[in-house]
Amino acid sequence: MDDALIKVLLVDDHEMVRIGLAAVLGTEDGIEVVGEASNGHDGIRLAQEYRPDVVLMDLVMEGMDGIETTRKLLQLYPDCKVIVLTSFLDDEKMYPVIEAGAFSYLLKTSRASEIAQAIRAAAKGQSILESQVASKIMNRFRQPKPAAEPHEELTDREMEVLRLIAKGKSNQELADDLFIGVKTVKFHVTNVLSKLGVEDRTQAAIYAFKHGLAE
Repeated sequence: MDDALIKVLLVDDHEMVRIGLAAVLGTEDGIEVVGEASNGHDGIRLAQEYRPDVVLMDLVMEGMDGIETTRKLLQLYPDCKVIVLTSFLDDEKMYPVIEAGAFSYLLKTSRASEIAQAIRAAAKGQSILESQVASKIMNRFRQPKPAAEPHEELTDREMEVLRLIAKGKSNQELADDLFIGVKTVKFHVTNVLSKLGVEDRTQAAIYAFKHGLAE
């Protein structure tokens, strides 16, 4: 890629934005704007025609938006790098397009040199995120995960034991149904009660019914 032109496709429904980007990028060494599309459908069509290395993608467009266009484009050409260039930082647009495969995320307030830098970085396999985007992503990962339900800690065997307890089965009946010894059953029952934080089999059965675990 070092000695070859980086082929760039512009996908934006604002003509003046496309004209400005094409003019600016036309002065950058090693970058060639091979096409311009005003909507997602044309963007995919031109991508099929020109096979760009990098696509500068707007998010809000009539018809197929930038999120869906990115998803479909990368299904066809997974090696293409999509750089989102948008005015929006809201979670409803940012996270879905990143999940769709967007490689970098920039705001339209970015300087021309920053956009060119992102294009060159993308061609080398390096992502660049707007600082505010990076902060939002980091903050999202820092959010504490919801606590797991106690029954999620049960092993498959312990879950079987809990379901049989909910049916009112005795230790001997559990042993017969599971083809294990009564001593082993008692061991599993003790573990189930401990993990669920309940005192006896009746409370365990109630827990099972309450959480939809009983058959």
